Amino acid sequence: MADEALEIDTDDLERRMEGAMTALRHEFLTLRTGRAAATMLDPVSVEAYGNVTPVNQLGTINVPEPRMLTVNVWDRSLVSKVERAIRDSGLGINPVVDGTIIRLPIPELNEERRRELSRVAAQYAEHARVAVRNVRRDGMDQLKKAKAAGMSEDDNKVWSEEIQELTDKYIAHIDEALESKQSEIMQV
Repeated sequence: MADEALEIDTDDLERRMEGAMTALRHEFLTLRTGRAAATMLDPVSVEAYGNVTPVNQLGTINVPEPRMLTVNVWDRSLVSKVERAIRDSGLGINPVVDGTIIRLPIPELNEERRRELSRVAAQYAEHARVAVRNVRRDGMDQLKKAKAAGMSEDDNKVWSEEIQELTDKYIAHIDEALESKQSEIMQV
């Protein structure tokens, strides 16, 4: 019974580290790489019906061509608001309105913008690494408490190694994701 109190919940630590990876993947989806992706509009919201509403809840987003997005706005009265929100979003996209359809041609990225996006991706990855290290620190704090409660030196070492292996695994996943995203951004 005393041994149960001295175990470390590595499943919880892994779940939290996976959460950092999920957040990183979501942040990477918002980075424009020169190819159209419906997720590019995820951060764009519009004041509609008295609420701030994401664009993807006001119309259908399609990718008809590799460098073109379209938003088919369901409510004609919201077309100008959606257009303005996209224009003001900082995505660098110039919307073209055609009835209830808003066409979004994705401009080619220049070298300077690619480097800047690559740096932003590296910042996102560093935030994810920090989150994983914070989870590791929490696990190590749990270990210190368990050791003070009577955990043997051998058990402490085993748990410590397991937490470190988990941390190393997720840091490696973050590094792989960053490398993949940076090569995607830098492709011409």
